[in-house]
Amino acid sequence: MPSSANPPESVLDEITPLLAASGAGPTSQANEESQPLLHPNRNSNGPTNAEDEDVPLPKAQIALLCYTRIVEPIAFFSIFPFLNEMVQVTGGLEEADVGFYAGLIESLFSLTQMLLMIPWGRAADYYGRKPILVFSLSGVAVATALFGFSTELWHMILFRCLGGIFAGTIVTVRTMISENSTPKTQARAFSWFAFSSNLGIFLGPFIGGILSNPAKEYPRVFGNIQLFKDFPYALPTLVTGAIGASAAVISALFIKETLTPDRRLSNKASPPMSTYSLLKHPGVAPVIYIYGHVMLLAFAYTAVFPIFQFTSPALGGFGFTNFQISLFIALAGISQSLWTLIGFPPLQHRFGTGGLLRACVMAWPIMFSFLPLSNSLLRKHWMVPFWITAVTGNMVGSGVSMAFTCVQLALNDIAPSHSTLGTLNGIALALSAGLRAFAPATFASIFAAGVKTQILSGYLVWVVLIALALGLMVAMRWLPAKAEGRLKTVDENND
Repeated sequence: MPSSANPPESVLDEITPLLAASGAGPTSQANEESQPLLHPNRNSNGPTNAEDEDVPLPKAQIALLCYTRIVEPIAFFSIFPFLNEMVQVTGGLEEADVGFYAGLIESLFSLTQMLLMIPWGRAADYYGRKPILVFSLSGVAVATALFGFSTELWHMILFRCLGGIFAGTIVTVRTMISENSTPKTQARAFSWFAFSSNLGIFLGPFIGGILSNPAKEYPRVFGNIQLFKDFPYALPTLVTGAIGASAAVISALFIKETLTPDRRLSNKASPPMSTYSLLKHPGVAPVIYIYGHVMLLAFAYTAVFPIFQFTSPALGGFGFTNFQISLFIALAGISQSLWTLIGFPPLQHRFGTGGLLRACVMAWPIMFSFLPLSNSLLRKHWMVPFWITAVTGNMVGSGVSMAFTCVQLALNDIAPSHSTLGTLNGIALALSAGLRAFAPATFASIFAAGVKTQILSGYLVWVVLIALALGLMVAMRWLPAKAEGRLKTVDENND
C-alpha cells in the first residue's frame, strides 16, 4: 500500500516495479511496462531512484548468501563419486542392475525439487525470505547427513527425496540477492552468485570422493572408529550436512530479512498471482522459455563432455585418461569463474543483459563445433593443432557460462511486482530441476547412439546441440525490451 494517497513522484514504495532504472516523474502505464524492475530494499519513505542506484552493494550480506548457495550443489553432487558402489553394497545388487538404481537415486533429488520449487517460492513471498531459507537449509542438512547411514535401498531413496524436498534454498537465495542489489550492482552480485554455484559443483564431488570409505582409505586416522567401518559412506554425508547446518545457523544469526514488514502485510492482504496468471503476464513466458533453453544446453553439455573426453578418438572422442579428464574439467571450471567474476560485470554494464546474452548464444554453436573439430585433428594425429584447438576452445568457450547469469537478471527484470519474485524464481527453478533430472540421460544416450553407429562419424550429439543452440538464437528475437537490462545514463534520466 502507498504511504499516502498522493505520494511524491520521486518516492519508491512497495508497488514500485523491481530492478528499474527509471527516471523520476510521472510515466505512462505503457512506459512502466517497458521498464525493468527495481528491487529497493526500502520502505515507502526511501530515497529516490537515483539515490537508490548509488547504494553500495552490501558485500557482507552477499558473501553470506553466496555461502548458503553452495549447499544445494554440494548436496546434489557429493554422492556421485561413491553412489554406484554404495548402491551395489547396500542393495546387494548385480553389477548390471547398479546403473538403473543409481540413476534413479540421482534423479529423485531433482524430481522432488522440481515439484516443490514453486511452493517454496510462494512461501518465501508470504512468510518472508529468511525463515524459509533457515528452514530449508536445516532440512537439507539433516537429510543429506542421514543418507550415508542408509542400510537399505529404500532408505537411500527416502533420504534423497527428503534432500530434494528441502532444496528450496536456491529460490530464496536468488530472491534475496536480487533484493540486496540495484541496477548498478546486480551484475556484480550475481557474478558472485554464479561463482559460488560453480564452487559448490566442484566441492561436492571432491568431498564425496576424498572422504568416502575413510576407515579403508585412511586407516591411521579412521581405522579404529567403528562408526566409519559400519557406515563407510557416512563421513562425506556428515561433512555435507555440517556445511548445511552451518549455513542455517549463519542465516539465522546474520542474514537480514529482505521482505520488509509492509510488503509482507501487503502480500498477505492481497491474493497471490496464480502461476498461470504470472506466465500470462507480458514478457514472462518468453523469458522463462529462454531460461529453460539455456539450462537445457548447459545440462546436456555437462553430461556429454566427460563421456566425450573418455571415448577413444576413433569413435569420436579424445581418449583422455582420468587425470587428463580431471585437468580439462578443472580448466573449464577456472575459465568459467574468470569469465563470470572478471568479464561479466563490465560486459553487462557495457552491452546490457540482452546484448551479452545474445553474444553468448551466438558463441554457443561455435563452442560446440570446436569439439568435433578437435577430434578430427586428433584422428589425423595432428597433435599440436589438436592441443591448441582443444585448450583454446575449452578456455574461450567457457565464456558462454555468462549466459547463466544473464538469464537470471532477465528473470529479475521481467517480474511483474516485488510480491511475485519468489514465485517467478520458483517456476524457473522447477523447470531447471526437471531438465536436470532428464537431460543428462537423454543426451548421454544420443552420444552413445552416435558413437555406436558412427552416425555422422560419431558427431551426432554435437549436431543436435548445435541445432538447439541455433534454435536459441531464434528464440532471442522474443526477449522483451523490459529484460534487456540496459542502464540509463544520468543525462538520459534527466531528459
